[in-house]
Amino acid sequence: MIEPLHTPGTIEEIQEIVRTTSRIMTRGGGTKPALSTSREGMATIELQKISGVTEYKPEEYTITALAGTRLEEVNKLLSSHGQFFPFDPPLVKKGATLGGTVAAGLSGPGRYQYGGVRDFLLGVKYVDSQGRLIRTGGKVVKNVAGYDLAKLMVGSLGQYGVLVELTFKAFPQPEAFASLYAECTSLSQAMERVYKISTSSLEINAIDIVVGESTLDLWVRMGGIARTLPSRMDRLSNALGGGEMVSGLPGERFWGNLREMAWVPAGWSLIKVPLTPGRILAFDAELKDTPCLRHYSAGGQVAWVAMAELPNSLHESLITQGFSGLVLFGKSEQPLLGRNPATPFAKRIKTALDPSLRFVEA
Repeated sequence: MIEPLHTPGTIEEIQEIVRTTSRIMTRGGGTKPALSTSREGMATIELQKISGVTEYKPEEYTITALAGTRLEEVNKLLSSHGQFFPFDPPLVKKGATLGGTVAAGLSGPGRYQYGGVRDFLLGVKYVDSQGRLIRTGGKVVKNVAGYDLAKLMVGSLGQYGVLVELTFKAFPQPEAFASLYAECTSLSQAMERVYKISTSSLEINAIDIVVGESTLDLWVRMGGIARTLPSRMDRLSNALGGGEMVSGLPGERFWGNLREMAWVPAGWSLIKVPLTPGRILAFDAELKDTPCLRHYSAGGQVAWVAMAELPNSLHESLITQGFSGLVLFGKSEQPLLGRNPATPFAKRIKTALDPSLRFVEA
């Protein structure tokens, strides 16, 4: 039996729902169906009405907004002041929200240079399992007082409380971006190139490898002052042994398609797998008999795997290799696949923050 869907318009309404409901999950923009589809026996709190920027200080590079605020709205505001979120949050055009991005712990290609969403979250307000409004962290960049509970909300999947407000730091937006595209004959060749440029003195913004059904492409992005990019791209081309420079709209379209997961065929599953560059070849070899598309992002720190099969078919392979996976698209009884080394720690946090097990368990 699916419990009611609640669409509160105020934080106070959320508090009352939590106090009077035994089992709860939350939903932001619904852009990650495997995480936001209502579950048996659980009421759903939809946060789209809990929206709006509550404080923005461009001179301090900090912004605070309610959890249901769409990232597209925040990006436009930041851009009007020459600022941006450099971790490239995914699914912006599809309606992703600030709270959903933090709860899912998602970052895009720009995390290679700047770090992920965790590195930009300064503080949060959330409703705990007793319906209390809790504030943790702060609204300034330098804030080291107390335990950083806000960071625990990154990737928590809503199991510790209902996020209602978040504070981030922003960065100055580069004047321009340019990319270099190079075809590779094999994944090992691509990884050799990745290693070469990642250990060089070149200032790289993003490194991504896209493995298609019959193609294998390496994309590298740089950002900065427009007049300096051509010479920097020449140095990058020399380091890679060739490649085609892509700037302007074509480059923006490519990176935008990656962020929006537009490369994933309709109806396919999508799984995020954290890994390391040194383990990509072995990981990819395990998938050779599985019809799927792979996209290795952030210089090989994360794999995005799109497959026509149900996501659970990847579970045993991930366990064998010692990896964990997070299902974003596709039907799955549990969003987490494979091995999760953080489970004991997460259970201790769950017991401390939600002893009554009111919120959804990941």
